[in-house]
Amino acid sequence: MFLFLLFLLWLAVAPLPPPAPTSPPPDELFPKVAALDRELFDAFNRCALEKFDSFFVEDVEFYHDHDGLTVGRQNVTDAVKKNICGKVTRELVPGTLEVYPLRGYGAIEIGVHRFHHPKAEATEPVGEAKFVHVWQNKDGAWKITRVLSYDHHALPK
Repeated sequence: MFLFLLFLLWLAVAPLPPPAPTSPPPDELFPKVAALDRELFDAFNRCALEKFDSFFVEDVEFYHDHDGLTVGRQNVTDAVKKNICGKVTRELVPGTLEVYPLRGYGAIEIGVHRFHHPKAEATEPVGEAKFVHVWQNKDGAWKITRVLSYDHHALPK
C-alpha cells in the first residue's frame, strides 16, 4: 500500500512534457487571422496575384456554391485572374468575422463579405456571401487549405 501511495504522489508532482506547439492563444488568434484576411483580400482587390497565390497550400480545395469545386492553388489564382481582376472588389462586412482555434493545426475563419463592381456600380448589384477559411499554421507559415464560399446573393438596391 505504501508503494502505491508513493507512486500516486510521484504522479502528482512529476513534471509533464511540454505541450506541442500550437496556434497562438485565442486572445492572439483573432487579430492574427483578421490581419491575414486583410492581407489576402488586399492582394485580391489589387490583383496582386503572386501575393494572393502565396496564401494557399498547393492542393487547396475551394468549394463555391455556384461554381462547384476548384482544386489547386494555381486553378484558384487563375479563376481570380479571369473572373475578378479589374471587375470585382471585396469588403468584409464589419462585425461578422469569427475565428476559432484548431488545436495543433491552425484556425477556422468565418464571416460575411460583399463584392462590389467598381466599373459597373450603376448596373451591377452588390453581392454578398458567407465564407469559411481553414488556416493551417505550419512552422509559423499560415496558409489556407480549404475554402467554403456560399449563400451568394445580390443585395437589394
